[in-house]
Amino acid sequence: MPTILVIEDSPDVLANITEILEMDNYDVLNAKDGLEGVRVATEKKPDLIICDICMPLLDGYGVLHMLQKREEIWSTPFIFLSALSAKSEIRKGMELGADDYLVKPFDSLELLHAVEVRLSKSKKLRSSFTPDMTGLQSLLNVANGASLLDELREGRNCNTYKKKQLIYSAGNHPAYLYYVNKGRVKTSLHNEEGKEIITRVYGPGEFLGYKSLLENKVYDDEAEAIEPTELALIPRSDFESLAYSNMDVVRKFIQLLTTNLSENQQHLLGMAYNSLRKRVADALLYLFRRCSSQGVTNPGLDIGRDNIAAIAGVAKESLIRTLGDFRDEGSIDIQNGAIYIKDIRKLERMVN
Repeated sequence: MPTILVIEDSPDVLANITEILEMDNYDVLNAKDGLEGVRVATEKKPDLIICDICMPLLDGYGVLHMLQKREEIWSTPFIFLSALSAKSEIRKGMELGADDYLVKPFDSLELLHAVEVRLSKSKKLRSSFTPDMTGLQSLLNVANGASLLDELREGRNCNTYKKKQLIYSAGNHPAYLYYVNKGRVKTSLHNEEGKEIITRVYGPGEFLGYKSLLENKVYDDEAEAIEPTELALIPRSDFESLAYSNMDVVRKFIQLLTTNLSENQQHLLGMAYNSLRKRVADALLYLFRRCSSQGVTNPGLDIGRDNIAAIAGVAKESLIRTLGDFRDEGSIDIQNGAIYIKDIRKLERMVN
């Protein structure tokens, strides 16, 4: 049974909404002002929040602002209630991140329909979507229809890049969202001495460059093709039109971004503290899983020893020596420069 928190300072309105929702088999929590509402929402973590705007102590805008700062509840569907019916007020509420806006007075069916729609979308959006074209299509089908995806990808210019050709560099302002049609792209950081650390490898079916677009900042990394690559270029204005026309889409992009950052943090932590063998094994497993997730069966890792060393955070000479040891131990095979995983369990034991 979904739990709904109603934040309303009018006892009569609060009682009326509670009765309507309970008759429709919802579990209802109450709060008589904004401060109490924030406390109850944080403690109980309801499935949906209905909140009045004009309240003492803390108004509805303040409630939404405070809840958006709390990681455990920031994505909870949020519906504003208000007697303020001006378009400017409704627009303000939606721009702040509300999912819906009901104008008082409203009837029972209007309230129940809004609740049902928001809960249904929230449930579907909690499903796992991969950060690629298939995942985004599933997301948009839930959020706003497949036509948005068609508009995003149809008629886009495609650029081809040679191996080692730069796609964008740190300090530049983002102009495009990139979609990988063919090939592979690495993103990397450099220290003051110019030493490179590869943060991620992208393959067919994946987007890159949306971190800086979402943050509205210059690139803090650089992207380079590590093999002949074809990218679809989606102008920044089109990406923003898609993302900011629907908060569900924005939230999902942020969720995907957070997942990527978490993976990168774990990878960088391992580079800082793991042994040489463990770092090399971890880099090989990372590349193997990235390629496998992109539909390549038993992929040969042929992106150059320099790139693998940059992923592992080791010197190239140390990498080559360790790869030789792994080959002698039967963990990998090397054919025409490409590395093949022969015994993934051996590598996993090294890492774990």
